Amino acid sequence: MRDPQALYELDQQGVAAVAAARAALSDTGAGLVLLHHFEGFMDAGEAGAQVVAHLLETGEPQVVARFDHDRLVDYRARRPAMLFDREQWASYEPPEILLQLVHDAAGSPFLLLTGPEPDVEWERFAAAVRELVERFDVRLTLDFHGIPMGVPHTRPVGLTPHGNRMDLAAGYPQWFEQAQVPGSAQALLEFRLAEAGHDVLGFAAHVPHYVARSAYPAAAVLIMEAVQSATGLVLPGTLLRERVDEVYADIEEQLAHGDGELRSAIRGMEGQYDAVAGSQGRESLLAEPVDLPSADELGRRFEQFLAEHERGPE
Repeated sequence: MRDPQALYELDQQGVAAVAAARAALSDTGAGLVLLHHFEGFMDAGEAGAQVVAHLLETGEPQVVARFDHDRLVDYRARRPAMLFDREQWASYEPPEILLQLVHDAAGSPFLLLTGPEPDVEWERFAAAVRELVERFDVRLTLDFHGIPMGVPHTRPVGLTPHGNRMDLAAGYPQWFEQAQVPGSAQALLEFRLAEAGHDVLGFAAHVPHYVARSAYPAAAVLIMEAVQSATGLVLPGTLLRERVDEVYADIEEQLAHGDGELRSAIRGMEGQYDAVAGSQGRESLLAEPVDLPSADELGRRFEQFLAEHERGPE
């Protein structure tokens, strides 16, 4: 493997800011947390993207490291936007994979790694991030996204935690035992960091499959709450919370003007959800005689969602 450090360039002002943040945290005995989410893979309901947008909007981000997007991103698969103005090209928006220092509502610092998912050199990218995790003495690395599930919007959003620090995410029901799904750079990063002995945690919010391609703020809010509980960061997410009722009302309005087939399907999902909710004390929800997706079906749903996402709206 080529030198992972050649994949990124440090911003010296950002590095100095991280050093100051670590010094301030040393008084409390806590280290930095690193959150990461990448665009372009699985993110039903734009759950992870909404969280990232909220954190960047409210957290006064400062760049710490820039990754080499020319090496990592396939431009022909995801073409960057360019603006043509009358007779000439006026601007170009290159993709950016950035590690940034951000602050929560109480002023506590944390790191945020975001940008398009690398198309190539996943192993080298994971090794590069591991270098940064060790350089900045990160105590916990946490990722998040949304997954499409056969659940109704009329019930609370479910969450599947994963990682080697499940003690930080206790109390969530186990929806399935094993599933083979398409891989991602985000998942490989979590896997490699855990292999290296670092603490990792992830959250997958369950988004109703019939709204999976629209923004679903209830899933983003749940992720924010889970991250807050696991890390101690203060992430109120006020703007996201304000949009939850608006989106629910919009869904209900569309259902009221649509045919009855989807409404019947939703009633069926409500029955399944309630049956599962009544068995949350069991070791595994798959042991219950309810119609939950199998591992193969879950994998097919992921692949179908990704294919539709790549095609875009018809």
